[in-house]
Amino acid sequence: MSFKNFDYVGKSKIFYIFSIAITILGLVFLLTRGLNYGVDFQSGSNVDISLSKTLTSEQINTVLKDAGIDEHAGITPGIDRVNIRFSDVLTEEQDLKLRSGIEKLDDTATFEVNTVDPEMAKELGRNAIYAVLISCIGIIIYVSIRFEWRFAIAATIALLHDAFVVVSVFSILDLEVDLTFIIAVLTVIGYSINDTIVIFDRIRENLRFAKIKKFSDLKDLVNKSLSQTIGRSIYTALSVFIAALFLLLLGGESIQMFSLAICIGLVIGAYSSIFIASPLWLLLKGRNTNNKPNAPKPNKDKIEI
Repeated sequence: MSFKNFDYVGKSKIFYIFSIAITILGLVFLLTRGLNYGVDFQSGSNVDISLSKTLTSEQINTVLKDAGIDEHAGITPGIDRVNIRFSDVLTEEQDLKLRSGIEKLDDTATFEVNTVDPEMAKELGRNAIYAVLISCIGIIIYVSIRFEWRFAIAATIALLHDAFVVVSVFSILDLEVDLTFIIAVLTVIGYSINDTIVIFDRIRENLRFAKIKKFSDLKDLVNKSLSQTIGRSIYTALSVFIAALFLLLLGGESIQMFSLAICIGLVIGAYSSIFIASPLWLLLKGRNTNNKPNAPKPNKDKIEI
């Protein structure tokens, strides 16, 4: 397939259907199951335990039961690490009992306890939403000033699409959402708008020298602009994707969800810049473009008898 002759706009309906399907699926999972919030966004205590040997979930449950804190505890065992999440904040006495019980099984165990009270969890959740909304508003203002309002609307829809797809994937796979996830979403928005701006800039540049008489002329211009910039968009996204992929495969557990969100977002961001944002701008701009060839002007010199 030649990228130079590919009809990006003509295939846009296929990509619209694909994006709408993902959006609907994501909405279903978000409404029925919601997100798997980490301790950053819900009150309680999160205990990370580094071990020198493997402990089973049954052994951990026995320790929790003996300490009287086995209710509403989520246990994620690993080879040399165990994560225990409590929906309530651990008291000092409960913390000591937990440490004592684990140390009986592994006297070299080390503990890291993170606690979030209910008010702090609500504040973090609000701030995360504000961060995404404010960034989108800033992008709308910037694109409107540099380009025009049609570019701003198309770019904003594409950005919201990117962020929602990443959130939907995490909801479908029941992956944990914490503060690093929000950082990843904002990073994805930054990369996505960068790709979109490059494409829009080329469209604007080509518009200066084009003679647009009908909608098909505008469509050809968008296809031409996309073919001129698609190599740059793919290579930029691919270079960052490779780095994020190796972070996901070789990095520590603390950044795995961040790396996964970046990998998903980079692919979706490059896809939306090419197949969502530009065709959307064409639809908005095309409303003011005549779809029919210009009608011949009447001959004023002709004298009717």
